[in-house]
Parts: sequence; C-alpha cells; structure tokens
Amino acid sequence: MIIKVCGMKYPENITKLGNLSIQMIGLIFYKKSIRYVEKLNMETVKLPPFIQLVGVFVDETLKNILDIINKYSINIVQLHGIESPELCKKLKKYGLIVIKSFQIGKIEDLNFCIPYENICNYFLFDTKTSQYGGSGNKFDWKILSFYCRKIPFFLSGGISEDDVDAIKQLNNIRLFGIDLNSKFEIEPGLKDIDKIRSFILNFV
Repeated sequence: MIIKVCGMKYPENITKLGNLSIQMIGLIFYKKSIRYVEKLNMETVKLPPFIQLVGVFVDETLKNILDIINKYSINIVQLHGIESPELCKKLKKYGLIVIKSFQIGKIEDLNFCIPYENICNYFLFDTKTSQYGGSGNKFDWKILSFYCRKIPFFLSGGISEDDVDAIKQLNNIRLFGIDLNSKFEIEPGLKDIDKIRSFILNFV
C-alpha cells in the first residue's frame, strides 16, 4: 500500500522523510493553509528517485497549477476543492496524474465522485469539515465498505499511530494508499520523523 505524507514545508524535514519507506510527499500550494509551501527551495532537498511529489491545490486556475508543477517538477496533482471534471480532463491532457479529493460525512457523499470516475487516476476520501483537510478528524470508515466504484482511493483524515490495525481491517480492494498529516506533526508542516518511522514499521 502507498504511504503518502502530506503538508510538508521545510527542506531538511523533507529530506529526512525521504529516508523512510514512503512513496509520495504532498506539498500544499493553497495560500490559506497553515501548511502552505511558500518559496520552498527544492534544490536543497535530497530525495530518492522513487519518491514522487504531489502538488495539492484548492480551486486554483489551470495556469497557476501548471506554472507551479513546472517550477517544482511535479507530475501528480491533488485537487482538494470543488474543481470540475473538465479541469481534471485538462490536467490529464498535460500528462499529469490526478487525485481528486472528496469530503465524506455520510454514505451519500460517495456519489460526488461519480462524474470524475472516467477522468481521475485516484480519489482521496477525507473528513468533511469547514476547511480543506488537515483537521485531524476522522470520518466513519465503515462508509468505505459502500464504495464500489472502479477508481482506487487514498484514505485521509486524522490517521494516527493508533490506527494501524483498523486500516488493516478495512475490507475494500480499491484502498490504494493512506495519507498521513496532522497527527504526525511537531507543528504544522513539520513532521515527527520518528513517529512516522514507527507507524511504518508497525504497518508493514
């Protein structure tokens, strides 16, 4: 299963994270987020080639998304707002991998992903809140047993060290990866590398 760590801000912290058995690192390019990446110098970051960077956006324009992913050499885009299927199609035409996020609070919320099914590469299911992710809260994971679409998904929202067994027990063959963020932080954007390492060792 893919392990994605999102909301990274600091070059040294990102480099240390790259020494762990993870596959994706999320950089948030949403200015209202407390984990907003501003003027990050990736030239000071040393990552192994198998770790992919994910650019996280909220209701951003196509031009701004393309400008940022070109600047940071990113080929995976995560859309966390109310972006249209049409925008997702355009991003796919540029050869980008597209992850579309959906806030989940009840079973019916799973239906919002249907218009994106033949467009996006992956979905991400997060907790329904007034903000765009990073709340530290979980939704009822039992809802995922009702997800029967064909697109693989990431599980997000308040995942902590104590959730290893619960994640392993989730019975959905479309569960592709898990998204770690706020429960593994020293402060917003600064991850506790030892805590993530411990989670990974218990998870595998």
